[in-house]
Amino acid sequence: MDLQLSGSRVLVTGGTRGIGRAIVEVFADEGAAVEFCARDGGEIETTEKELAGRGAGVRGVQVDVRDGAALRSWVEAAAERLGGLDAVVANISALAIPDTEENWYTSFEVDLMHTVRLSQAALPYLEASSNGSIVAISSVSGREADFAAGPYGTMKTAIVGYISGLAFQLAGKVRANVVSPGNTYFEGGVWQQIEQGNPELFSMAVGLNPTGHMGTPMDSARAVVFLSSPLSSRTTGTHLVVDGGLTRGIQL
Repeated sequence: MDLQLSGSRVLVTGGTRGIGRAIVEVFADEGAAVEFCARDGGEIETTEKELAGRGAGVRGVQVDVRDGAALRSWVEAAAERLGGLDAVVANISALAIPDTEENWYTSFEVDLMHTVRLSQAALPYLEASSNGSIVAISSVSGREADFAAGPYGTMKTAIVGYISGLAFQLAGKVRANVVSPGNTYFEGGVWQQIEQGNPELFSMAVGLNPTGHMGTPMDSARAVVFLSSPLSSRTTGTHLVVDGGLTRGIQL
């Protein structure tokens, strides 16, 4: 299916690993020009080399999203380089799960405030686009209480609330949606680490999913890119859960 994204200008935070990397790849394969940010310069360089020649260009920039001024500067510079913005994806998470005071502050600054700051910085450019879109990555832990309740789960819930408000405030101008992945397995990811360090928790998590396995980064990435596309032009304020039936609460 042609998602009509050829030539679109897209920003993705955290584009070197896992779901973020998959999002960059899918956008590029749909013909978009993509800029992503990450903290690790080596991972940025590797990602750029591996995705060279795909889409309308893939570029990475080293940014710590906890630095609000640096995040805004990147958005503004990227918009100038790309000639505007059509879509942004707030993907980065600190994955600060243990219930400590430090993790509450870290989750607030990284998960929630980077989503807020990215959206605010991008809005002038998205409003000038014919297909302005914001997608934020939350989590099934933001939908219902689980082992990650605490700083991580609370901030993921807050992201859903923030984006829902944006969708209402910006209706007719910019679309805003949330994608909440279930447990996602990839090399170097948190679930591979849990598999190696806490096999009992890993087995329990796999057993809770009726599909019998965890998701892949591409499962969520395709959902993100579709919601960002003109084919989804009537969709805003949606919370799309991509979890293989893991969560069973009825969304009303």
